[in-house]
Amino acid sequence: MNPVLFTLFGIEIRWYSVLLLTGMIIAMFMFIKEGKRFNIPKDFTFNLAFWVIIIGIISARLYYCVFNFSLYKDNLLDIFKIWEGGLAIHGGLIGGFITLFIYTKKYSVNTYKITDMAVVPLLLAQSIGRWGNFFNSEAHGVATTYYHLKELHIPEKIIEGMKIGNVYYHPTFFYESLYCLVGFIILLFVRRYRYLKRGQLTCIYLMYYSVGRFFIESLRTDSLMFGGFRVAQIISVVLFVIGLIAFMILGRKGRFEDLYNEEQSGPIRF
Repeated sequence: MNPVLFTLFGIEIRWYSVLLLTGMIIAMFMFIKEGKRFNIPKDFTFNLAFWVIIIGIISARLYYCVFNFSLYKDNLLDIFKIWEGGLAIHGGLIGGFITLFIYTKKYSVNTYKITDMAVVPLLLAQSIGRWGNFFNSEAHGVATTYYHLKELHIPEKIIEGMKIGNVYYHPTFFYESLYCLVGFIILLFVRRYRYLKRGQLTCIYLMYYSVGRFFIESLRTDSLMFGGFRVAQIISVVLFVIGLIAFMILGRKGRFEDLYNEEQSGPIRF
């Protein structure tokens, strides 16, 4: 696949960057819209989303480069070439959450409420962003056959796009994109549940994404490694356990206590 969408004044505009940015913009506007439902000022949600995205991209890149330092040690300037690919979602999640935590504490806003608002559009952004890997011919799985991929009812365009050097590979980017899209639709309905506690939506996201990522990661050939183990699988297990324990703890609250969909009597004060 050609990773370049078009060239403008000698500058290559890559599919990876465009798709990543598209996913982020859509997610940001969905986040702001959900905030309006709870009378949360647009200035707050916009500024928060802006900083979470910026810090998230930086931390996603640093996370990837730390575990792939051998690729950059001879030319450190290549670390800044994020348009060529090389962002780790788990790094972005860690950096983004830390930013969100600090920002919400600064303005005395419930952190769980805000993370619940963020995780739904985040899944959609992940689904869209994964297509950048397709155009970069990266994040694919192990070698397979054309006929096996056809048996999985994978679109012809994707199958041919995953033919690299006359070898067909599992389109793991597609598996994860589809998985995230399904999760996005599910959470859209779950967050309307009347008795959903603040924080539980975040827990569901952590468990849902971690399960899918754990198994999809086992097919990939470019996993970040640490001590012979796939880093993404280790983090997925940790996040799943955290999500499960937190979900059960939050569920012990009273039926009408600390509800996500509880209506605000007025705008949040800062």
